[in-house]
Order: sequence, then C-alpha cells, then structure tokens
Amino acid sequence: MFELKVKTRFAGAHRLTMVGQKCENLHGHNWQVEVCVKGPKLNDAGVLADFGDIKKAVRQVVDGDLDHKYLNELSVFEGMQPTSERIAVYIARQVQALLDENLPEKLQVSRVMAWESEDACAIYYPD
Repeated sequence: MFELKVKTRFAGAHRLTMVGQKCENLHGHNWQVEVCVKGPKLNDAGVLADFGDIKKAVRQVVDGDLDHKYLNELSVFEGMQPTSERIAVYIARQVQALLDENLPEKLQVSRVMAWESEDACAIYYPD
C-alpha cells in the first residue's frame, strides 16, 4: 500500500454554539488542510498518482466551497455546526468524488486533517 499527502490552506469564519465560551462568538481561522490518498500499486511511471492531479482536486473543493466563506451559511453544513471534524469529512467526501470521476488510478482518501490552528486539528479516517 502506498500513500501520498498534499497540503493546502483556506480562511473561513464560523460560530460554534454549545462548544465553549470563546467559540460561540463569530471568529475565523486560517485552516491548513492535509489530504492523504492511498492505493495498492504504482502505475507504469512508478508513481501512485500525479501530485498535481491530487492537488487540483483538493484545491477545487477548498477554493470553490470553503475559502473566505462564513461556513455556518453554507448549505453543506445546514442543520449542523461547521466544526473542524465536519470540515474534514466534507473535504474527504468531495475529494474522493473528484478522484473517482477524474483519475484512472484507483485511489482512496485515507485521511484528512483540518488544522484550525498551529496546535489543534481534527483528523477524519474514511471507512
């Protein structure tokens, strides 16, 4: 099994009720996102996949859906709070759909880390 990891960043604001006093106020983060994909074998060029293709899928989700947005207002988080955990799940599912649609390699998103600060992140491991 092989695994590749790409990183990106986005800025976004949210409010989290019933989490903690400070989090209940509108506030923003400069998130760092790490997306890992895995696969069982290398292609004929000796790589699992082209890093550029994975970066493109991740950027499409992050730039198009999350960057510089008030996350509480996004339809993808309707009825739920946009926590770091849920952001990680959303990114994992969207990136997986793009990889399935656009790449010939059979890749699986193996984990997504959504860092809301330098010392705090949520990690999601898809089944």
